[in-house]
Amino acid sequence: MTPEHYFSAQPSTPEKRRHISVKLRGAEHKLQSSGGIFSPDRIDKGTAILLDGVPDPSASGNLLDIGCGWGPIALSMALASPAATVYGVDVNERSLALTRDNAATLGLKNVVVGLPEAIDPDLQYNTIWSNPPIRIGKEALHELLLLWLPRLAPGGTAWLVVQKNLGADSLQKWLGTVMPDDWGIERVSTDKAFRILKISRPEAS
Repeated sequence: MTPEHYFSAQPSTPEKRRHISVKLRGAEHKLQSSGGIFSPDRIDKGTAILLDGVPDPSASGNLLDIGCGWGPIALSMALASPAATVYGVDVNERSLALTRDNAATLGLKNVVVGLPEAIDPDLQYNTIWSNPPIRIGKEALHELLLLWLPRLAPGGTAWLVVQKNLGADSLQKWLGTVMPDDWGIERVSTDKAFRILKISRPEAS
């Protein structure tokens, strides 16, 4: 899978949808996937570690999945927090269509998907989960995170999973230099060479 495939708005490979069986929130589901997106055949290792290694998202408010792919993170958040609204964003329009259709398959009416520019910039998020697209390059990754992490609501928390050998530690250090001084930036776990990073915005005073 080349970066062009899943970092492009319209993948060049033909769309051939297929069904995959995956476990989300402890239950097996048959969902749709396709070529031209990230990890089309399964829940990738980093996402699985994130889903297994973080506490439940906020039960209410707005939740966010940055880089939703075919939807494993956004769908898991929506299943965990049916009273919340889950936003899945991606630059790949094929991914957005798959997440939208997979949410409908699961009967989830609390999932909203869209391109980054289509999401109301004034929204704030109680919980953000992401397996960010590290391979888009450092500059683009930093731009992406600076677009979304400042939108954490007061008291909100973001959880990122990043491979150690793809710069998890340097990303943590960088976040410490660009986020407000009173925000928390910490590494909470390491599992199979993946780090989980936690970014916390303090409660409003």
